[in-house]
Amino acid sequence: MRRVVITGLGVLTPIGNNVPDFWEALKQGKSGAGLITRFDPSRFKTKFACEVKNFNPLDFMDKSDARKYDAFTQYALATVQQALKQADVDFEKLGRNRVGVIWGSGNGGITTFEQQITEFNAGDGTPRFSPFFIPKIITDIAAGVISIKYGLRGVNFATVSACSTSNTAIIEAFNYIKWGKADMIITGGSEASVSQASVGGFNAARALSTLNESPTEASKPFDVNRDGFVIGEGAGAIILEELEHAKKRSAHILAEIAGGAMAADAYHLTGTHPDGEGAILGMNLALQDAEITEQQIDYLNAHATSTQQGDTSELRAIASVFRANSHLNISATKSMTGHLLGAAGVVEAIACIKAITDQIVPPTINTKMVDPEFDGRFNLTLKTAQQKR
Repeated sequence: MRRVVITGLGVLTPIGNNVPDFWEALKQGKSGAGLITRFDPSRFKTKFACEVKNFNPLDFMDKSDARKYDAFTQYALATVQQALKQADVDFEKLGRNRVGVIWGSGNGGITTFEQQITEFNAGDGTPRFSPFFIPKIITDIAAGVISIKYGLRGVNFATVSACSTSNTAIIEAFNYIKWGKADMIITGGSEASVSQASVGGFNAARALSTLNESPTEASKPFDVNRDGFVIGEGAGAIILEELEHAKKRSAHILAEIAGGAMAADAYHLTGTHPDGEGAILGMNLALQDAEITEQQIDYLNAHATSTQQGDTSELRAIASVFRANSHLNISATKSMTGHLLGAAGVVEAIACIKAITDQIVPPTINTKMVDPEFDGRFNLTLKTAQQKR
């Protein structure tokens, strides 16, 4: 079976617009939360979010292209450019038929959709829509735009699996290369989700934190007083390659993907199974795919959104799979970035890769009273980064 390695990374997050800045902010325990600037939040129960800051799309594309793309596609292009630069990819020397793009987004162009429908409803009823309306909102447009920009004719599609979206994209890319259907795949996910519809919808579902007086302390994974997640936005890109392909072009290898798997709770429309049955199955299948045991894992970046049921469910799943693995380090970086929805998985995968390369575990901030479900079996990294043990 072919081996799959990682040769390039790119990120755009509420705490850093490139990998070095993002990683440094994680190590320092910096929160990206603040008052919403994308719209007037005064009428909403939640008035804060983790927004991307100081992003100028014209640093990555010309003005005419920027007008054609929703922010989630702009974010995708920005991170892919970073990742390709780190991977030192020259497409003139590669077989473009064997290079693909698998990219995810949970909401696609939700801001564009919201704006166009608002303008339509405010008008005289005449359907005046932008010719770019549909291309800007569909979820797979980012994957298509990336392939067009670089002339890539390999596999090309989008994944949508809620919070697991970009994890799904990475696993699909891993499998396509492992199975011999591609030599290189650009993968990851992007989300531009700080919109009135998103915040209003999640408020209605009682999923968001409403700690408006202290936004930077609102995301508190595993804390007994957690009251919901902090919505975020951003993107992450990873360049995956078949090992011999990477060696042939003398690429610098950052890490290797040993295995991956997916499973479902088959339980509820929005809630996770109380005992984390789907997560247990997924983790066990991933270990099986990688042909390793739970005792060989020394760092786990938890999903940990800061919802009551979700965090408890995840803790029970971790306890079931890892049992007495006393050297397992756990941290929840959503305490700093917020929940990037469809982009969460890839951004946290990049945090894992940096943890491996630098042998440092990023912290979990804001957590003061750890949920009794944690019961001290594992090393939950709090407040400050630490060397892996």
